Order: sequence, then structure tokens, then C-alpha cells
Amino acid sequence: MNSPFTFIHTEPKNMDPSKKYPAIFLLHGMGSNEQDLPGLVAEFKDSCHIFSLRGPITHKPGYAFFTIQDIGEPDRPVFDKVVHFIREFIDEASFVYNIDVEKVVLMGFSQGAILAQSLAFVLGDKLTAVVALSGYIPDFVKNEYHKQSVEHMPIFISHGEYDYVLPHQWGLESKDFFESLGAAVTFKSYPDGHGVTPANHLDLVTFLKEQIS
Repeated sequence: MNSPFTFIHTEPKNMDPSKKYPAIFLLHGMGSNEQDLPGLVAEFKDSCHIFSLRGPITHKPGYAFFTIQDIGEPDRPVFDKVVHFIREFIDEASFVYNIDVEKVVLMGFSQGAILAQSLAFVLGDKLTAVVALSGYIPDFVKNEYHKQSVEHMPIFISHGEYDYVLPHQWGLESKDFFESLGAAVTFKSYPDGHGVTPANHLDLVTFLKEQIS
């Protein structure tokens, strides 16, 4: 892989070289790293390629994918650049590995969810589904990005009702925006802050099974 990202990759168990397999791409939140999210999709590690990317920017105690001007306002030049590199990473991985391009899921938490939702518009039908845990869609993505069709795309959006990092309302606004463009949105709220509850985990696994099993 000719990639600027540090990442971890697990292959399906007992791979048949003549077959292609689903892939899940994972994007962590600010201050975390590539070890954070694979546990949420451990149920799929024997049947899917799983790629977990590390953000390229040091942000103690971990890393970030982009810098911010303020809450809800990513630095546009940095954001655009990382969107470009993630798109290239997914394209290259899909070519290099035995990936079923009809079953490609992008999943992120917080910063990763912001990117996952934005990349839904950049990649369009190159993605089978998107999982966005506690994120939002930046205004410049809504208003200025050239958007590929997300009509009928399955999108799972979840948000904690007591999220004081990224307000619950922002999750609802993401839901409404995707639905206005014809996406098939599953929206879930949980009595939680900025995190992933056991119930949230169960719901996202159920959603993923419907998309890639």
C-alpha cells in the first residue's frame, strides 16, 4: 500500500484466493488511535477485511485526522486533504486486496464519523454503507462539496442524548440532511454522552450484518 496512513489490517480467516471479501474501514476519534474501533467489529474479523487507520496528526494522548478552528468547524484545508487521502486509501485497498466492491463499509466515531459522513458524498456508490457514531456533517461539506448521489445508501447514525462534546441535535441534523437526499437512514439515540454504549454496539452490529453478511 502506497499510503500516508499508519494502519492495522486483518484478513478473513482461511481466505480463498479465488474469492472476494467484504471490507470495513475504521476511522477513530480525536486523541485516540487505530486500536480503538476494531473491537466494535470483532464479530466480522473472520469474514471481512478490516482496516483501521491512524490519524496523521499527533493529538495527545493519541492522534487526530484533522485540526479544528472551533467545535463544529474543521480547518478546511486540512480536512479536504485528509478526505482526499482516505479516498485514495480505500480505492487502493480495494484494488490490492481481494475486496468485494459491492460490500464496502466506512465506519467512524466522532472525528471519524464526521469524515465517514463527508466521504459518503465524495465516494457515493463506491460505499455500500456508512456507520457514523457521534458525529456531524460540516457546513462546507453540505454547501460547497460536489456531492455524489447517496440515494438509497444505508446509513447508520447514532448519538448520545447527553453528548456535550458534539450535541445530539447535530446527529439529528445529519439524519435530516441525508434523508433529504434520499439515503436510507437508521438513526438511534441512547441515554449516554460522547461514547458507544452496549446497546449502541449491538445495534451497529445488527446493521452491519444486514449490509455485508
